[in-house]
Amino acid sequence: MKQTKFAIGCLIQWYECDIIGEYIETLKESIDAYQGQVMVDFTIVTNEDLEKCISPEKKKECIKKIELLLADFDQYHIEHSLHTIADYRRKFNEAYCDEVDVLMWGESDALIPKQTFIILDNLHKSSIQNNTPKYLAFFGTCKMWDDTWKQLEHPDFTDKPFYDNPEQFKPDQWWSLRYTMTREEMNAINDKTEELDVAILPEHKFNGCGLVISSEIIKAGVNIPKSVFFVHEDTAFMHMTNKVLGNIPQYIIRNILLVHNRNHQNKRMHIKGERMDGTMNEKRRSNNWYNKANKLSEQNCYNLFNPNYKSFTWRDVYEKN
Repeated sequence: MKQTKFAIGCLIQWYECDIIGEYIETLKESIDAYQGQVMVDFTIVTNEDLEKCISPEKKKECIKKIELLLADFDQYHIEHSLHTIADYRRKFNEAYCDEVDVLMWGESDALIPKQTFIILDNLHKSSIQNNTPKYLAFFGTCKMWDDTWKQLEHPDFTDKPFYDNPEQFKPDQWWSLRYTMTREEMNAINDKTEELDVAILPEHKFNGCGLVISSEIIKAGVNIPKSVFFVHEDTAFMHMTNKVLGNIPQYIIRNILLVHNRNHQNKRMHIKGERMDGTMNEKRRSNNWYNKANKLSEQNCYNLFNPNYKSFTWRDVYEKN
């Protein structure tokens, strides 16, 4: 059987200039380890409708830094209009589902295991042989928000204590939700694995960071609905998958870690008027527009199949209360 063809896509907001290099570094390492083809897609968003830069000079500096980091890739797109993660992933799915066998959602605060495409190539071939060409997959992940996510956590993380109080966090707690992990730390964890622990989840459970999607799912009509205009695009995609295709297999590669540094200290930089301390969620929620957009996009997500529900849009977000 021929090697699997992949596409991996990542949206980069201009203010993510100080973290995207870490994702790119691990992505290159994973591509170099694989003998097959990996199509790489990037979109840089320059728009400031939501987050405004502290100065025009700094904005130019941010864009230039991102472009230099992407210099080794054939192409990337520049998007000047408002373009969210939901917009990007919807478009990415449509653009590549006819070009490749498997899609993967990258993320600016992710670290990709060097074994990624070798493992996914074997998984795809096995799934095809088992007559399940429509499937999802997810790697073991870092500590999540509560116990409902334990089935996705890497074994090294899952039995560690969950600290919700920031005062409990200490810099050496590498398993914590607040910790920023390095590529070297991730590789050290993954290099310990001698035999893969792969299972099928009883029901779908995932977030968008590193989600693996058989292109047959998109070809069958599953995608992120347009009504989900901002966040919760991963949950909406899960709802649509269940609605259209039912409980197709979702593989979990438990003992290979894909890092999601969701509280990376350099994630949201150079944004005018935004608080500089706290978690990323606390920083985002210091903006009134975020709280409203988050709420309305979430409502749209959980009312996808309600025939009496009228979806909210960005126009509703901008309207004054």
